[in-house]
Amino acid sequence: MHVRNYVALGDSCAEGLDDPYPDGSGYRGWADLAAARLAELEPDLLYANLAVRGRRLDQILAEQVPLATRLRPDLVTLFGGGNDVLQGRWQTRAGAAHLDEAVRTLSEVAHTVVLFTLPDIARRLPGMGRLRPRVDQLNELILATAARHDTLVVDVRQDPWAEDLRLYGDDRLHLGELGHRRVAGHLLSALGMPADDWLVPLPTAEREPSWRTAVRQLRGVRHHVAPAVRDLVRNRIVGRQPGDGFVPKRPELARISRL
Repeated sequence: MHVRNYVALGDSCAEGLDDPYPDGSGYRGWADLAAARLAELEPDLLYANLAVRGRRLDQILAEQVPLATRLRPDLVTLFGGGNDVLQGRWQTRAGAAHLDEAVRTLSEVAHTVVLFTLPDIARRLPGMGRLRPRVDQLNELILATAARHDTLVVDVRQDPWAEDLRLYGDDRLHLGELGHRRVAGHLLSALGMPADDWLVPLPTAEREPSWRTAVRQLRGVRHHVAPAVRDLVRNRIVGRQPGDGFVPKRPELARISRL
């Protein structure tokens, strides 16, 4: 597949949390990794990343889609919806409308549009079982929208290691370095490009005593899940949105130099 202009849209996962560059210059993530690999095959590749942490589907539609259409990409990836189900505002009909309009608009300018499903967040976050029906509904919408507009889908749920904690950061919500590499590998595979080095089977994880697992889960809730919930409540009270003050890390198409 020949790609000249690639634009990534979405939320924190597309932005690259929690996969920092080794030099501390920012977050890398699967989109940067895939762009760098694509640039090996197409040295003149131009890449932009409009994703911003905390963004919901309606915000992606209003803020990022118009910028993406102006850039006239031939490849677009859209990873979003997670914040819709996490922020307690999930409305199936509204989410479907926002996603459909975004994909329809992007499909009018881009030769290839790629969507992504979400793994089962509730399996990694204790006490978050209420999220499972929302995630299931979101994934159904993503698959239906992709079929309706003839876009590609990276169904991360098909990865046997999709729920392996080694793929995630300390908060168990955002992907870590290994997880971002696997998503980049799945994206390249969906585009018909080799990525076997990023999709190798993980070694068998050493089983730990159940008490240690429970302690680790409680620590995760205390240090990551509970503060995140408090922030959501506080932001809702004062009228702030997650990600306020953040801007896209690569707002314009540019050559891959550092990635």
